[in-house]
Amino acid sequence: MQQTTMDNLVPLTSVRVGQRVRVSRVDGGHGLRGRLCAMGLTPGTPLEVVADGGGPVVLSVLGSRVMIGRGMAAKIMVRAV
Repeated sequence: MQQTTMDNLVPLTSVRVGQRVRVSRVDGGHGLRGRLCAMGLTPGTPLEVVADGGGPVVLSVLGSRVMIGRGMAAKIMVRAV
């Protein structure tokens, strides 16, 4: 039985603007995980993609707006809420 896309993990760069997702894991080193943790992007955290024009990705996280580069966003694996 094949799982639907909503059940699978996808990189944050694949999420549409306006979609709400939950962070599942970060595929990066200690430095990247620490930087994202300081911004509130930890496993289990819900977020919404506010803007993605091909450059930095703007997120709504815990009531704040956060902008991260596409390289960082590609290492954040999320699941649809």
